[in-house]
Amino acid sequence: MDVDHIVLWVDDPKVSLDFYVDLLGFEPVRLKEYEEGSARFPSVRLNARTIFDLMDRSALLPLVRDFTGGGAEIGGQPINHVCMSTDEAAYNALCEKLKGAGVTLKSGGRDAFGAQGHAVESVYFNDPDGNVLELRYYQTSP
Repeated sequence: MDVDHIVLWVDDPKVSLDFYVDLLGFEPVRLKEYEEGSARFPSVRLNARTIFDLMDRSALLPLVRDFTGGGAEIGGQPINHVCMSTDEAAYNALCEKLKGAGVTLKSGGRDAFGAQGHAVESVYFNDPDGNVLELRYYQTSP
């Protein structure tokens, strides 16, 4: 089983696209369709099998709250954070890029457990809508 997609509530999909595409380097998905009005929200590709949907909270909450649960105001239960992993070089480059863009990074410490075992190092940061993201890397085999 894989994670297919994660839906993030955003206040302005265009601002979120700038963050995820221009700063984090994700590939936009259905951007043209969104801009033309044939798709309700844009997405960004994390990897070949996983995307993040960037749903406009004010426009789409009424459409999804009934089937996601969690009450009329939130449309689904809040999550703590989304963690992404990469290799050490990409981790270091992205941390520098984020800092250069004024994004505050908070240390997640060392040796934190995750899907691939214990990560060497991690940082936490927020997207423009306050969604908490974690970036980490694991030790690679020699």
